[in-house]
Amino acid sequence: MAIDHRSHTPLYMQLAAFFRNQIESGQLRPGSALPSETRMTQEYGIGREAIRMAVSLLRSEGLVRTQRGHGSYVRDSVKRSTIELAAGSSAIARMPTRTERHNLGLDEGVPVLEIRDAEGETEVLPGDEVELTRPTKG
Repeated sequence: MAIDHRSHTPLYMQLAAFFRNQIESGQLRPGSALPSETRMTQEYGIGREAIRMAVSLLRSEGLVRTQRGHGSYVRDSVKRSTIELAAGSSAIARMPTRTERHNLGLDEGVPVLEIRDAEGETEVLPGDEVELTRPTKG
């Protein structure tokens, strides 16, 4: 892969697009490690900050997970559960607190859904594991 240093597309976006394509095509399978920052710096001729931004973008898209000190890995495809919002319920998406991220086992950049039912009870769920639906009218 060649990074186009003359392109108007930022280098980190080019690198993220390259790895996104590899993940989506199956060339990089779940559990596969991305190359180290040092290797990417040498191989693609871009700085560590651009590499970190590219990995951060892929992490926010739910494609990779990062283990501090161990590297970044392609995530398993997420199985989503469907939740139907009942009348009077509401949902908001937000970034988790540090405690919520730890308790839910979330990677950085993954939002949570805060679902409040008609009685005011609140449940916080991983945003990448839930599909919200509305009741069908009928």
